[in-house]
Amino acid sequence: MKLKKKIIFFDGDGTLWYPKKTRYKEKPHWVYLLDESEDNHNKHLIMIPTVLNTLKKLKKAGVITILLSTHPHPPKEADNIINNKVAHFKLENLFDEIHATRLHHGSKGEFIVKILKKRAIPKNKALMVGDNCRWDYTPARKVGVDALLIESEYMKKDPQGKKIKKTIKKLSNVLNYI
Repeated sequence: MKLKKKIIFFDGDGTLWYPKKTRYKEKPHWVYLLDESEDNHNKHLIMIPTVLNTLKKLKKAGVITILLSTHPHPPKEADNIINNKVAHFKLENLFDEIHATRLHHGSKGEFIVKILKKRAIPKNKALMVGDNCRWDYTPARKVGVDALLIESEYMKKDPQGKKIKKTIKKLSNVLNYI
C-alpha cells in the first residue's frame, strides 16, 4: 500500500488526552491552572477513545508519528512534562519523536519544518492533527502542511474554527487520510 502521508504530527492536550470532567466541552488547559502540583495534573486527564488503536494502526502501516505539544515552561522542564504524560498513558513506543513546542502560535510550524527537513520528507507527505485552530491547524497550514482539526464544543465557538473545512469527529478518522 502506498501511503498518502508518511508522517503525522499530533498535538497532545485535546487531541490525545483531555480532562475527565469537561472532555470536548472546554479547552483542556484549565487543568493546569488547578492549585495542585504538576505531578497531579495527569490524574485529571484521560486518554481520548480511539487514540491507542489509531496510533498502533499508524505504526503498523509504517507512518512516522511525532508529538508536538505546546508548554509555557522552559524547554527542558516542558520536555519532562510532556514525556511524563506520554509515559502516564503508556504511549512511549508509539511516537518516533516527542517535542514540547514554545508558547507562540508559529512554534509548531517551525518544529514541523525542521523535522521534515531533517528527515527529508516533503511537506505534501505530512499531516498535522490537533484540536485548536490557532495553535495546531493554522501553524501547519502556514508552513504548507495539510492539517485536520478534531471537532469540539470549544472549536465551534472559535471564529477561526468555523472556517475550517477539514475536521474529524474522532481521532480514528485520521486513518482515512493516510
